[in-house]
Amino acid sequence: MDNYGLDLHGEMLLEEYRSQMPIFKKLQEIVTKHLKELIHQSGIEVNTMESRIKEEQSLAGKLHRKGHKYASLANITDIFGARIITFYNEDVDRIASMAETLFDVDWPNSVDKRKQHEFNSFGYNSLHYICRLPKSLYYNPQMPELNTIAFELQMRTALQHVWSAIQHDIGYKSEIETPVEYHRNLSRLAGLLELADNEFSRIRTAITDYRRRAQSLVQSGKLDEVQLDGDTFRSYLNLRPFDKLNRKIAAITQAEIHEANLRPYLSVLRLIGMKTLADVEKLQHDNFNDAYQLALYQLGSTDIDILSESVGLQNLCIVYILKSGGGKPGIVGLFDMVNGPMAQNEVLANIVYEQASRLEFMNK
Repeated sequence: MDNYGLDLHGEMLLEEYRSQMPIFKKLQEIVTKHLKELIHQSGIEVNTMESRIKEEQSLAGKLHRKGHKYASLANITDIFGARIITFYNEDVDRIASMAETLFDVDWPNSVDKRKQHEFNSFGYNSLHYICRLPKSLYYNPQMPELNTIAFELQMRTALQHVWSAIQHDIGYKSEIETPVEYHRNLSRLAGLLELADNEFSRIRTAITDYRRRAQSLVQSGKLDEVQLDGDTFRSYLNLRPFDKLNRKIAAITQAEIHEANLRPYLSVLRLIGMKTLADVEKLQHDNFNDAYQLALYQLGSTDIDILSESVGLQNLCIVYILKSGGGKPGIVGLFDMVNGPMAQNEVLANIVYEQASRLEFMNK
């Protein structure tokens, strides 16, 4: 065994630690398993979840410095510890709330460092729970100690974790040990990280609120108030706005309509000048009949029995491009955006342009 220069009491605690290592490892296995399940069930995306058992050398150093404070090994609550790192402040609270239902929390010894700072304080924010494994969650009569050993659960954001790691790396302890100019600079950086943490949460909340408002407007039919973007277009597609045109086109050959991803057409719609969902509605209203007539020329002499549900929207865009003077290059551009640039797109554009040339609006 290594000689750490401990007194008799410290050596006894260290020996107890060695003898209980199998129990600590089992505790780590159980707690880690349940924390992973908790995170998965919550749907919260976390940066990482990690755990560790304090190494013997680290424990010996702690006992050397302040072993007199611990009557027994049970008084050392961080031999086993787990840490969950989230992306947002509010997710720390959500995970903490769920952890409270999972473990027995020792509230007098738990610390919310987020509430300890003064106006000009310095340090990182973090939520530390001292927990125990309740028998209702796991009990093994062969290892009753599993339900009595305290462990530490830390919850913090990714930026708080970065700050903690930087503090540790540069060996920062306090303003007394650090020249004032370094303390001032570090304080500014700590403030920037805290501001960034709050801003990320604020922006996420604002985006979530925007999406909810947009979905409500789409569902209520107030499309002139809804800007065309990825979120609103997705909500709009959920209303299946092109089904009527698709069914009419499919009836030409009694074809079946197969699902397709229409989201690539967002770029096409924006390129041809659609700014709101009301613009997309007007696109369909103004070009419905011509898009159908184009389909007649495309399908009339065929026996195609399977059609993509993109057929209606594609024809609407083609007709609009031609009416706007985009010609054959505009159709090539449409295919490039939807299918990706390829030589075959020009061949397809030639065929479509030839078919469209028979439409009434092309011969005015």
